[in-house]
Amino acid sequence: MANARKYNVGLVQMRMSADPEANFASAVRHVREAAQLGANIVCLPELFCTQYFCQREDLRLFDLAEPIPGPSTERLSEVAREARVAIIASLFERRAPGLYHNTAVTIDADGTIAGVYRKMHIPDDPLYHEKYYFAPGDLGFQAVDTAFGRVGTLVCWDQWYPEAARLTALKGAEALFYPTAIGWHPAEKDEFGAAQYEAWRTIQRAHAIANGVYVAGVNRVGMEHGDVLGNRAAGPGIEFWGGSFLADPFGRIIAKASHDAEEILIGEIDLGLIEETRRNWPFLRDRRIDAYAPITKRFLDPVAAWPADEDSE
Repeated sequence: MANARKYNVGLVQMRMSADPEANFASAVRHVREAAQLGANIVCLPELFCTQYFCQREDLRLFDLAEPIPGPSTERLSEVAREARVAIIASLFERRAPGLYHNTAVTIDADGTIAGVYRKMHIPDDPLYHEKYYFAPGDLGFQAVDTAFGRVGTLVCWDQWYPEAARLTALKGAEALFYPTAIGWHPAEKDEFGAAQYEAWRTIQRAHAIANGVYVAGVNRVGMEHGDVLGNRAAGPGIEFWGGSFLADPFGRIIAKASHDAEEILIGEIDLGLIEETRRNWPFLRDRRIDAYAPITKRFLDPVAAWPADEDSE
């Protein structure tokens, strides 16, 4: 079959401490281990350098941000060259004074930066005060070529938006990677925890099916109180639920991590399966692109009159 090429991806599910340097060193160890296990492209969780600091609003935490290119991309580029892997890394980007982004960088196996994606959808929920720290992305949805395949990167809250997955797939991405920091509020876990996790996984499996691509959700794990720069957030903290996974174009889970441990998942991207799935489920062929203009509206007023049938009197 045409497009029978295959390559492996590694998904790093890791725990973050209060020490950014220790977190970075842990990430590097995981990347090297994933490469030894056969991964060609390795994805780290969202904002892996620190505990999830957006649990509070604190001006001092902007000091965590760095330029891109910058110190972290330089260090990761060296690891990519040595391990001969592409790396997807989520960083707190300082673009200019007072202007910051939640940014995912794709570094190719030769150490060059293949692509930069700024998180487009920015949440504002209890203990997720991201609008305080991050401006919405302005680089659009994109797919980039690596030495192994063409991939698209989105970030966490982007997971819930079919439009983001569709546009990235339409740019030729064979796999969608979602570096993630999502978890349970302790007071809600017993009542809603299982349903919340299943909703998270289900929406991403749907992206895989609807677009005929692989989808990887790459989460952190562990209980965090935002311990950064010698301070922690008030409140109960967040229990990050792990559960990282890789789904194939049929929506099947082909690799899944636990909810409470660091793990490295290795999964195969098979372009032949993408071809086969899209031939049998030709969703891209049957799209009514002539009818989708209203999708660019915030909301369609239900009381507005529908256009009259041109054949009616």
